[in-house]
Amino acid sequence: MRVFAKRSPIESTPSTPSADLSIIIVSWNVWDLLRACLASIERASQPVDAPAATRKLNVNGDSFTLEVIVVDNASSDASATLIPSRFPWVHLIRSEQNLGFTRGNNLGYAQAAGRFIYFLNPDTELADGSLARLLRTLVDEPTVGMVGPRLRYGDGMAQNSRRRFPTRLTGFMESTWLSQWWPSNPWAVHMHMLDWPDDQRHDVDWLVGAAMLARREALEQIRTPSQAGPFDEGFFMYSEELDLCKRIKDAGWRIVYVPDARVIHYEGRSSEQVVAARHIHFNRSKVRYYEKYFGHAWAEALRGFLLLEFRWQRLVERAKRMLRHKRALRSARIAVYDEVIESTLTPNR
Repeated sequence: MRVFAKRSPIESTPSTPSADLSIIIVSWNVWDLLRACLASIERASQPVDAPAATRKLNVNGDSFTLEVIVVDNASSDASATLIPSRFPWVHLIRSEQNLGFTRGNNLGYAQAAGRFIYFLNPDTELADGSLARLLRTLVDEPTVGMVGPRLRYGDGMAQNSRRRFPTRLTGFMESTWLSQWWPSNPWAVHMHMLDWPDDQRHDVDWLVGAAMLARREALEQIRTPSQAGPFDEGFFMYSEELDLCKRIKDAGWRIVYVPDARVIHYEGRSSEQVVAARHIHFNRSKVRYYEKYFGHAWAEALRGFLLLEFRWQRLVERAKRMLRHKRALRSARIAVYDEVIESTLTPNR
């Protein structure tokens, strides 16, 4: 463990005194992607004379000021060093530990001045006009608490970016071995809204967290006073946007999918760096969501099912290794499954 003497665990550049829109980006070791993301924001906005950390966005003749807050989660690459020189208008917050996605966003939110908050992944790029279209929806429709764009992968393929809330059986059928055997099962179809075309604007239950623009009023209504921002910090990463949208909807706000606003999402580069941790956080967060909304019995049933799934996958990999089929790959997967099983997938409280 590294020890830092006479330094705060969090260092920050000065924040913007006021802004209409705050864009919050939590980043970890993805400088190349983050640079492209910030460059797309730079192209979508214009500089203003003062303060230096503010830019402006023109939306159908109206001018909105915006600030960009980057929370660097103790990256070991050059992100924290390069941001101030390449993008001096960014408000940079340096953390000396990896706070995770939820705590990082809450930290950025606590320093945000905007009446609208855009939670944006570092592995995204804004298409022309997308930010203005999303913001216009919130400005024109006061009952809308959050909006989200249509996402596209880097190769241009569509990424499903709107969802219905999961049912009690969804967690057993979605992103498990059962979904591989039966990909068109009704639970997955229902949650992923595969029965709706992705080029139609409509109200949804929740949005993929890569790009979510929210009204501060809605976020403040659901924010727990003990936490700095609206995210439940019991979710280190994954399912945090599902939980956030659930609470926004329960508070009476609408959530709208806006397909003519488009964002490129390269997806998963931060989480891909630690494979076992990705599996652990993803499934632990599923269990925590079940605990929170479906009760302890359902959460324990899901946790037991997921652990059984990983034990089965480990058994399959061991059998393949015994047959000398890609032994290095099998050993690596077995090590990952060992770590997941040892974690017990017990959720954070």
